[in-house]
Amino acid sequence: MNGILYNAARLFGWCVFGCTMRLHLIRPDVPERDGGYVLALTHLGNLDPFCLSVLVRRPIRWMARREFFRFRSTAWLLRKVGAFSVNRQGIPVSAIRQAIAIARQGEVVGICPEGGRTTGSDAAVRGGQIKRGVCSVAIRSGVPVVPCVMLGTPELNRIGPWLPAKRARLWVAYGEPLAPPAGKSTRATRDVLRDQISAAYVRLYDELRDRFGVEDAAVP
Repeated sequence: MNGILYNAARLFGWCVFGCTMRLHLIRPDVPERDGGYVLALTHLGNLDPFCLSVLVRRPIRWMARREFFRFRSTAWLLRKVGAFSVNRQGIPVSAIRQAIAIARQGEVVGICPEGGRTTGSDAAVRGGQIKRGVCSVAIRSGVPVVPCVMLGTPELNRIGPWLPAKRARLWVAYGEPLAPPAGKSTRATRDVLRDQISAAYVRLYDELRDRFGVEDAAVP
């Protein structure tokens, strides 16, 4: 991972956010905790990981789907900023092993447990299913999971919100760290942690809606 390139990209993103974004954050201190952990982010928009990397001061090593590494130039850039690929077809053994190693080294591993963009009842914020890979990483590395819900990124696919007039809005809630179950990574322990993460997503979504008046109909 090239720390200089990562920090430069984050600084650029923060400058853009300063001109365009209105941020509504809940518990922004949580992701700055010491030690390794898994940052489990919901995935309602294409730019969710980018936006979270701008907001969190600690570098995040993102698990990104293999399709993003198809072209040499983008693959080079992604690897330089610490991302690593995952094959969403089948069991992503190598990606999970890499994530475990990164977490054990005390770094932050970024994972979107839904496995891709979701909408409607499939979205984790409304109780939709998440994959168990995030649980395997946390249990086998012995690090906690920090659930995070981000709203507003689907609107960022348009040019208008990026104009320097504070038109774009992001709502982000971080949950308290969830300690993984003790013992080995089994289907039972993974299910326990998965249920905890899923419940946290629903609570965080409700908290954002209650505190900032976000309408459910406005969320894809």
